[in-house]
Amino acid sequence: MGRSPINYRGSARSGMSDTDWMEAIERWRNLPEEERRHRHQEAIPRRVANSMAMEGEPVDEAWIRERLARRMRMSATSKLPLES
Repeated sequence: MGRSPINYRGSARSGMSDTDWMEAIERWRNLPEEERRHRHQEAIPRRVANSMAMEGEPVDEAWIRERLARRMRMSATSKLPLES
């Protein structure tokens, strides 16, 4: 089962009741698509940094954020191929 974008730790470990957890999911689903995308992208560097640290290869979260921002700028300014 996938992790929740709001509280991926699960209700048992976070202390959230089932009702609180379901309400959090409902709030997430009611957010505009752009806001959900933004929040998801904001969480990526932290998740990558945590994952790398668990593998014994710590990486600075700020460095990951810089790389991601640069990559996003590059993709936003790259030209799309013309359709025939």
